[in-house]
Amino acid sequence: MNFKLNKKSDIRTSMMLMMILLFTSGSYASAFREHLTQSDTLRLFLIGNSFSQNATRYLPQLAQEGGHLLKIGRAELGGCSLQRHWEIAEAADKNPADPKGKAYNGKSLRELLSSGTWDIVTIQQNSMNSGDATTYSPYAKKLFDLIKSIQPKAKILMHQTWAYRVDAKQFTQIADKQNASSAEEMWKKSRAAYHAVAKSLGVELIPVGDAFWKINSEPETTYKPDVNFNFDAAKSPDLPDQTNSLHAGYRWDNSGKIAFDANHANEAGCFLGGLVWYGVLFNQSPAKLKYLPEKVEERFAENLRKVAADVTTNTKK
Repeated sequence: MNFKLNKKSDIRTSMMLMMILLFTSGSYASAFREHLTQSDTLRLFLIGNSFSQNATRYLPQLAQEGGHLLKIGRAELGGCSLQRHWEIAEAADKNPADPKGKAYNGKSLRELLSSGTWDIVTIQQNSMNSGDATTYSPYAKKLFDLIKSIQPKAKILMHQTWAYRVDAKQFTQIADKQNASSAEEMWKKSRAAYHAVAKSLGVELIPVGDAFWKINSEPETTYKPDVNFNFDAAKSPDLPDQTNSLHAGYRWDNSGKIAFDANHANEAGCFLGGLVWYGVLFNQSPAKLKYLPEKVEERFAENLRKVAADVTTNTKK
C-alpha cells in the first residue's frame, strides 16, 4: 500500500494515513482502551514509591513490543504512603514556596500533574500500610479529587501491590500496632483493603499483588526457603537457593555481609509486574509477548506470562 502526500497535505491527513498503516500492518491488534484519547501515545503518570518503580521497570520494553508508544511521568518517593503524598500536595497548595511541597526533585505534585495531558494516573498505598484499610482514608479520596481537578479526563487506577516473601521478618500492618502473621495474610488483608478503596472511588485495580500470590501459591512455581543453607559458614558468592523467588531476597553487600530484602521485586518480579500493567493498560493479553529480561529464565517466564494474562482477564470480568 503506497500513499503519496503533496506539500498541501495537512498534518491531520498524515496522521490518519499513519494510523491506517499501523492498523493494516497489525502493529496495533486492537486500539487503545475506550477511555483513552486517539493519540498514538499513552501518557501514564505514577504516584507511588519503589514498588511502582519495580512494577513498571520493564513496561516500556513490553509496550514497545506490543506496538504501543508510551510516556511515563512519575511522582515517586521511597516508602511513600498515600498520606505522605497528600501532605506534600497540601503543603504546596497552601504555600507554593514551601520546600515540603516540592519533594519530587524540586517539583510539587500539582506541577508534575499539570505538565501536559495524562491519560492514566495511578495511585497506591505503601506496602507496610497496605493491609490496613484505615490508612487509606481520607488520603486516597483527597488524591483522587486533586487528580481530577487537574486532569479531569484522566482515568485513575489503583496499583494493587504485593505481599512480602514468605520468609520476611515482618509483614504489613493490618490494624493499629498489629501486623500480618504471614505472607498469605498480608496478601489477603492488602487485597481486601485495595478492593474496598477501589470500589469506593469507582476505579479499576492493577492486580500485581494477585499475580505475585498466584505464583507463590502454585506448587510448581512457589518459592521455598532453602533450609539447608548454612549462613554461619557462608562465603561469597555462595547464597541460598532462591529458585522461583519474585523478591530481591539474599545478596552479598559491599561490606562482605549477606543482605536480605524480602519486600522489593527482583528481575522476575519486576517482569511479572510489567506484564500485569501491560494487560490492564492496553487491554491485551501479555501471554504472547516475547520480551525477556536477561536474568529471567524462559521456563519461569512462561509461567509469569500465563499468570499475568489470567489475573488481567479476570479483572475485566
